[in-house]
Amino acid sequence: MTKNRAPRILTALAVLAAGMMAFAGCAPAASEPSSSSSGTQKIVLGADDATEAHWGILKDKLAKEGIELEVRNFTDGVQLNNGVKDGDLDINLFQHLIFLAQYDVDNKADLVPIGATAVYPLALYSEKYSSVDDLPEGATVALPNNPTNLARALLNLQTAGLLTLKDGGNALSTPADVVTSKIELKPVDSNQTVTALKDGSAQAAVVNNTQAQRGGLGDDRIIFKEDLDAPKLAPYINAFVVKADRKDDKVWKKIIDAYHSTEVEASVTELNQGNLKFKAEWTSAQLQDELARLEDDIRAHK
Repeated sequence: MTKNRAPRILTALAVLAAGMMAFAGCAPAASEPSSSSSGTQKIVLGADDATEAHWGILKDKLAKEGIELEVRNFTDGVQLNNGVKDGDLDINLFQHLIFLAQYDVDNKADLVPIGATAVYPLALYSEKYSSVDDLPEGATVALPNNPTNLARALLNLQTAGLLTLKDGGNALSTPADVVTSKIELKPVDSNQTVTALKDGSAQAAVVNNTQAQRGGLGDDRIIFKEDLDAPKLAPYINAFVVKADRKDDKVWKKIIDAYHSTEVEASVTELNQGNLKFKAEWTSAQLQDELARLEDDIRAHK
């Protein structure tokens, strides 16, 4: 981040004010939505894909509703949540419910989901084999090592018939919960799942949708894919997130409705090559109930 350097003629008060401009381009904090003299309400949203085309479509739609949407880009999920918690962002969109639950518990935070977007696949890919049945006994399978996607990957591999988990597994499962396995697991950084597949150190890999796109993995390389309508995927629904004390602001419904418009959904679908399932039917109350359940599970697991 760069800051404007105040010339010497600035007073001490002006220097102090400039120094307080921080976080993503040094814009002022967004603890409350601001309104212009024309009645336009400004909302600052944090995302990890702010340059994608659907944001422009969403901005245009909201402008007709009297909402000026500013989208700021971040590459780190914790920063995105810290921004909402600290008031530098009004709202963010990048995470699923289990990630949010883990953040809230770890940081004693009170961020809540107020609208669902979609579930994205975490599929099993192979460049050598065309089906799960073709994988040889003892084949090495790479999977992301961050806790939320690690558990989801294990559940997928169980559904694919490649391993079994203690008590059927859950959103907090780890390799220590594996009871039987036909494969060798290779947990790696999520950015390395495609690399492990392409360099031959793994015969198959569980790869998230974004990494698969960046790594040039097409759908023809998928050998097992989740049922995105399965109830067990509720922890992986992506959602708009705000501070709990602002969850009832009426502006959120306008943003969520605009996101699920035909035009925005079509742009998001094109970006993800159709690999997603929108979850507009989930209410904020349902999302918050699911978050509370996940947070309770995480606390109990600790």
